[in-house]
Amino acid sequence: MDLGDREQILYGKGYIEDVLCGCRFRISPRSFYQVNPVQTEYLYGKAIELAGLTGKELVLDAYCGIGTIGMITVIGVELNSDAVKDAIQNAKMNGIRNIRFFCNDATKFMMQMAMTGDMVDVVLMDPPRSGSTEEFIRAVAAVKAKRVVYISCGPETLARDLEIFAKYG
Repeated sequence: MDLGDREQILYGKGYIEDVLCGCRFRISPRSFYQVNPVQTEYLYGKAIELAGLTGKELVLDAYCGIGTIGMITVIGVELNSDAVKDAIQNAKMNGIRNIRFFCNDATKFMMQMAMTGDMVDVVLMDPPRSGSTEEFIRAVAAVKAKRVVYISCGPETLARDLEIFAKYG
């Protein structure tokens, strides 16, 4: 979806704030945010549980948006520069210092990591409705992720992507 190139603030600060999972989040107009906080907290709690985190893993939050899931991880990657700005601000606002955000295509970012021999323990992914891509899934395999937690709102694209994941082991 294209939101256009121009924004005009008619009233207020030009962003909204919300509290989710005990953290405060700034959300700009071009950023993505889950709108059902009760279900989102449950969903993210389940994602963290399934990730099996002990605090020692290197976790990459692909498609990190404004950093909602990433506030408990280490690396957040998002192509939307407005969302990355929000994510950086959100980490500061919540006093979280153990996370780095990169404005980059997650596929390219992971392939660059793999080329330098870097690996990731867990990849959290919450792609758009269109799902992921084979190139992204190949990149997940390239960084030798031990676990992948895939949050999906599209059963058809999830099924398609799981077939691709199976192909890459």
